[in-house]
Amino acid sequence: MTRTRTWGAVAALGATALVLAGCVAKTDVAASDALTVTSTDTACTVSTATATSGTIAFAVTNASSQVTEFYLLASDGLRIVGEVENIAPGASRTLTVVAQPGDYVTLCKPGMVGEGTGRTAFTVTGDAVTATGDDAAQKQKPVDLYASFVKDQVEQLVPAVASFVSAYEAGDDEKARSLFPTARAFYERIEPVAESLGDLDPRIDYREVDAAAEGLDWTGFHRIEKDLWVPAPDALNSDGSTPAWKDWAPSTPAERATSGAKLIADVGELNAYVHGDAFQKALDAQGIGGISNGAISLLDEVATGKISGEEDWWSGTDLYDFAANVEGSRMAFSLVKDFAVSSGATGTELAGRIDSGYAALEAALARHGSLSAGFVNYRQLSEADKRELTDLINALAEPLSKLTSTILLYQPGCV
Repeated sequence: MTRTRTWGAVAALGATALVLAGCVAKTDVAASDALTVTSTDTACTVSTATATSGTIAFAVTNASSQVTEFYLLASDGLRIVGEVENIAPGASRTLTVVAQPGDYVTLCKPGMVGEGTGRTAFTVTGDAVTATGDDAAQKQKPVDLYASFVKDQVEQLVPAVASFVSAYEAGDDEKARSLFPTARAFYERIEPVAESLGDLDPRIDYREVDAAAEGLDWTGFHRIEKDLWVPAPDALNSDGSTPAWKDWAPSTPAERATSGAKLIADVGELNAYVHGDAFQKALDAQGIGGISNGAISLLDEVATGKISGEEDWWSGTDLYDFAANVEGSRMAFSLVKDFAVSSGATGTELAGRIDSGYAALEAALARHGSLSAGFVNYRQLSEADKRELTDLINALAEPLSKLTSTILLYQPGCV
């Protein structure tokens, strides 16, 4: 499936940004009963088109025949400022945000492809939401720690990609194949950050079918992957369509040099971004809620691509990506866990369930290998293995989906 930009390009949002941090007046929180959203195959009905600034929850019910998503967009209808995805038919999920006054757009996306349905204006009125005193300082700490984590991962990604590309360009395919999944792990741990940056993620990490669906030149990791694991003459694409070998020829040395240089340049652009002011401003704007949503987003990455074996279609190295996504998700959760625990008994119980969910998922994954020692090829997993991992992902996703609302409604510095 085509990817969505799950982190939200908040650096460009200006006055209509969602600030997922800060001290919200108790009366505003009390008045922020969940707005209902019904997604059908042709419509996206929100119970009201206006709300007061502060904590807002959208309770989304999927009445369509397809898996759906719900989006809250900036007024230009392009920049994602909040979303909840992978809502199965008949299921419900909640999107919780702290909204500044401004104009927004709501829409649903049945099938999780295309432009979506029910695009409708949504207005937030009231006063600006601000953070004050010790509360603001407490909530800034995990944001800064997450920024450091992302920078460290990208700093390690840069040389890992350089080594991978060097082997690929030299024709040392055996070495390049060994470096492919380990280099990608650094990227997969912080994937939502790159997905927020316009066409950067498509250039680095789109699959062949994704690029074709959007009419883009196919570049990045997966373009090189297909060279390293040349498809069999009767192989199909990952979506079961036209045989992958048709009209395909392995890259010439010159073409390899072009593909390698492009990947290095794009990873360099990512590195420059995470070390710049725009990245820090984006994290500051989303605050602890952004970190929590990042944890959820990374688990969604596992649920929508890695568990199906569609991500690394040629190499079968999906379990490396799976493990790295889970590591990144758990890292993000660890930074905001204390806010959930400090909210009271309900938050403590929720944090315990999330911890247990990660532990169970990691234990099951460890039966198939590790990032350090290597994983088995995804095609070696039995249907029972896949079902076990799927069930564990779903079991973790349920309490994790409640994390953002729990930590945002905890306001230790408010009066």
